[in-house]
Amino acid sequence: MNLVIDGPTRERLDSVRAIGESQIRPVGIEADRLGRPVPPDHPFFEMLVKVGLGRTRWDGKAEADRAAASSSSGASTPKLGASRGQLAVAEETSYWDRGVAVAFPGPGLGDPPISSMGTPDQKERFLGRFLNPDRPMWGSFAMTEPGAGSDVAGIQTTAHKDGDSWILHGAKSFAAHASRAEWIVVWATVDRSLGRDGHRAFVVERGTPGLGDFVVERKMGLKAYESTSFTLSDCRVPSANLLGGEDYYARKAGFKGAMKSFNATRPLVAAMAVGIGRAALDSAVVFARENDLLGQVRVRDRLERTRRRLRAARLLCWRAAWLADYGRPNILEASMSKAFAPSVAFEAASLGMELLGEVGGRGDHLIEKLFRDVKAMDIVEGTGQIQRVVMARQLVRLPRD
Repeated sequence: MNLVIDGPTRERLDSVRAIGESQIRPVGIEADRLGRPVPPDHPFFEMLVKVGLGRTRWDGKAEADRAAASSSSGASTPKLGASRGQLAVAEETSYWDRGVAVAFPGPGLGDPPISSMGTPDQKERFLGRFLNPDRPMWGSFAMTEPGAGSDVAGIQTTAHKDGDSWILHGAKSFAAHASRAEWIVVWATVDRSLGRDGHRAFVVERGTPGLGDFVVERKMGLKAYESTSFTLSDCRVPSANLLGGEDYYARKAGFKGAMKSFNATRPLVAAMAVGIGRAALDSAVVFARENDLLGQVRVRDRLERTRRRLRAARLLCWRAAWLADYGRPNILEASMSKAFAPSVAFEAASLGMELLGEVGGRGDHLIEKLFRDVKAMDIVEGTGQIQRVVMARQLVRLPRD
């Protein structure tokens, strides 16, 4: 399927493709075989910064200036919105290696909540450094806890006001790049009895006293990037780092802000799954051709079925991103893309493993690695089961409260 891509996005895609086979995939395979994330001082990251990657989606403009520019031009949305452009790049990067794609320098999953919820000052302080970085830098996002995964409403990390600061206490799990990040967007509750109404987000900067006990978890796949657990022990955060400021706190919009972030990132994760699925399918076709399997009607039919489903998954991702770019609700479409794309990508990797036969058991074929990598795509950013719950609630118009 050919998609209309604007100039800047096309340039980013060309940059990714230029280094995909020669650098991204080899770096991912190296990390997988060594069983550890790519180190932050790896020359690969320096190269990415030099070619213009590792930057924020935020354009650095004040909201008033952006609104004035939009009004004067009469345009309601850019030719290719930020969400769709990011999806295209994420899919292509994940085609070469999803673990490396997530390991790329940049604000990561902390970018959407700061962009959508942050005050102008917070955007400048935390995202401004990612506009034109001169070195590899990372941001992080911490929602998951040892006892709160898909049920994000059940987070237990607490925050209470103390003068002009907030004191955070709790533990977080599987936060990408937390140990190397410039800052971490941490979600906490100001009152557990309030449920989701008590949720707030705080930007905790590196070196803040009480932030520590970082442990990089061992994973079955996607080993190129770090998934980190850490603790917050009487961690004092300035009030200026309460995401959205005191006005946001008063509006009790923390949980909605989290869900808005997920509605932006779930199609992104789904697009990454499409990239993995494409890589598995292409590798399966090459193996089938080299081993004279394409003469079997059943093999050809299953390969083509997988290709059709991957294209359908991509369209679901783009539909959700298109709605986000136009500022329209996309909770249903975001969940649809996240529920569907990982299952199709897993189907592609499973078919590849079936075609490999005994070769797949050796542990040295790309498809075997992709088979381990793709499983996580159904888990991160909300499991497939949770997405189906969200879709069912939308179907019967069940209220959230």
